[in-house]
Amino acid sequence: MVTVKELSLGGRTLRLEAGKLAKQASGAVLATYGDTVVLCTVVGADEPKEGMNYFPLQVEFREKTASVGKIPGGFFKREARPSEKEILTARLIDRPIRPLFPEEYMNEVQVVCTVYSSDRENDADVVAAVGASAALMISKIPFEGPVGEVRVGRINGEYVVNPTHSQLLESDMDMVIGGTTDSIVMVEGDAKELSEDIVLGAIKFAHENIKQLCMMQTEFAAERNAVKQKVVPAEVNKELKDEVYEKASKVISEIHRSDVTKDERSQKYKELYESISEALKDKYPEEEKVIAKHFDDIQYYDMREMILSENRRLDGRTTTQIRPITCEVGYLPRNHGSALFTRGETQSLTSMTLGTASDQQIIDGLMPEEKKRFMLHYNFPPFSTGEVGRYGSTGRREIGHGHLAERSLKGMLPVEADFPYTIRLVSDILESNGSSSMATVCAGTLALMDGGVQIKRPVAGIAMGLIKEGDRVAVLSDILGNEDFLGDMDFKVCGTSEGITGLQMDIKIKGVSFEIMQRALAQAKEGRMHILGIMKETIAEPRPNISQFAPHLYTMTVPVDMIGAVIGPGGKNIRHIIEMSGAEINIDDDGTVVIAAVSGESARIAQSMIAKITEVPEKGKTYDGKVVKTTDFGAFVEILPGKEGLLHISQIDKKRVAKVEDVLKRGDKVTVKVLEIDKQTGKISLSHKAVMEDEEKAKNAPDAENK
Repeated sequence: MVTVKELSLGGRTLRLEAGKLAKQASGAVLATYGDTVVLCTVVGADEPKEGMNYFPLQVEFREKTASVGKIPGGFFKREARPSEKEILTARLIDRPIRPLFPEEYMNEVQVVCTVYSSDRENDADVVAAVGASAALMISKIPFEGPVGEVRVGRINGEYVVNPTHSQLLESDMDMVIGGTTDSIVMVEGDAKELSEDIVLGAIKFAHENIKQLCMMQTEFAAERNAVKQKVVPAEVNKELKDEVYEKASKVISEIHRSDVTKDERSQKYKELYESISEALKDKYPEEEKVIAKHFDDIQYYDMREMILSENRRLDGRTTTQIRPITCEVGYLPRNHGSALFTRGETQSLTSMTLGTASDQQIIDGLMPEEKKRFMLHYNFPPFSTGEVGRYGSTGRREIGHGHLAERSLKGMLPVEADFPYTIRLVSDILESNGSSSMATVCAGTLALMDGGVQIKRPVAGIAMGLIKEGDRVAVLSDILGNEDFLGDMDFKVCGTSEGITGLQMDIKIKGVSFEIMQRALAQAKEGRMHILGIMKETIAEPRPNISQFAPHLYTMTVPVDMIGAVIGPGGKNIRHIIEMSGAEINIDDDGTVVIAAVSGESARIAQSMIAKITEVPEKGKTYDGKVVKTTDFGAFVEILPGKEGLLHISQIDKKRVAKVEDVLKRGDKVTVKVLEIDKQTGKISLSHKAVMEDEEKAKNAPDAENK
């Protein structure tokens, strides 16, 4: 049976279809919006793997290049590893659905969303998220959804749901928001220094549309009449639980209320757990994982209760206090810009590199090929948390954190016309105890200012947390790693003194109210202002000049019809200029030449060589030329790159020359004067004889003082 459901959203029709494609999957939905079509499939295992103590959810998003009539590049001509866009979209699908599975459910679940058609106007990310939720709803998997997801823009002060790519160019925000019928579960986006009230208004606007998407999916699932798997909670051995609590509760409470570092706290946990495990192993053999779970639960409940009842956190701070911050700039001597930002036990060393237009990243996806002039890369090595780990390709978390920091900073960069550099920031996290992505935003700002990039205003970031038990709520500023892991929310907010530039929210519970979000945004603003103040004490404004080690850009213009001459056959001329000068050269179609050189001398050489290629010979002007060919009637002399004239045998010398090669040979240097340029053919007549006569006249002329 084929089931179809449709909803008008943002002036277009969203269509969900099930029962026709991929029928062996646990659930499959074809989601269509405009001419963008995504197949969303979910498969859930019948039983959990033995010993599984976490929920193994895998979400994949893939784009087929055939969806826009393209053949993949590369040698193999097929889709390969996921692009950054695909990884970020997979995260946008994963984050809102993950909190909505039963806590006891440990079966493997795989969600795969594939774009089969794209109209290049309606982004497939939010379509895939809705399709994935719908596929889970009609499957046997015990999913406590549905989830709706929309993009919100703002054009001329009006919110727009699911703006097209064209509309986003006019929008002052780009936010993706996911939620259920009752609350918001995910936010991701950037804004052009907008106020907290405007951002909250966008989230409320999104929720009205999300409710419609959830209602549509509920009706859709009811028609499919799916039978859900039952989740049976594991039996709890009360006697074992009581013994673990009796041995651990008091000591954990003392650890939480002592002024210790993250490493010291971890060591105390380890020692306590090992003593309890040793004491109980004979009485409860093969129950080590159960003991470990009870031990973790005690940490969870005690930390949360301490915050709610005593307004005290693991490091002794109140809910609104920010950890101690230190900032340094110019930390690395040869980099174009650098900064070290340390907040508590979180530290980012960020370096900045300036490049030319040839260093821009080419983005080749479903959209038309574009170039990216600002890149921020975030690295999270295992030593930052004191662990031994495998070094491999960049992980999804690193890509996500780097993307958030990048989009939070990009709006503050000078426009390309004023600052025609490619900019790359690299944040290496050297220590981590929460909020490393926000440390990257702060360090990135400082590195840009240290490197002389004239940003509009500094940007700072702060991560907010949440502890919620019933009606008791605590919003935490600048959360620790444990507060993220044991808390209910991770709400990252970035911005300037004027407003918000980026934000990201993930939650572990089934939603938060607008009142809590409003409180978190207000508290985040206070924290952001505090951090900006400390950053300003280190460097108040961008340095007036870029680093001496960065390439300096020099601009000149050549006639459009001379571009080919500068480049030369097969790039011969421009390669020669680069080799001789050491500069990097880029030529635009309008004849603008940008020369990038570390030294002024290097740029001068390149400018001189280009000027000679594009120079037009003038009648009566003298040139230092080189003989390129000899004949019986004269010699051909190159007076400018690619421009030759005839030095007739009668014009070689004042006295008669019987044979050209008696005086000139190929490769000889000779000074010549342009006698004539034929207007019809462009042929140039040269004379060395005239140069000799001019020199003789100058020699015989009376001195200026005798005039």
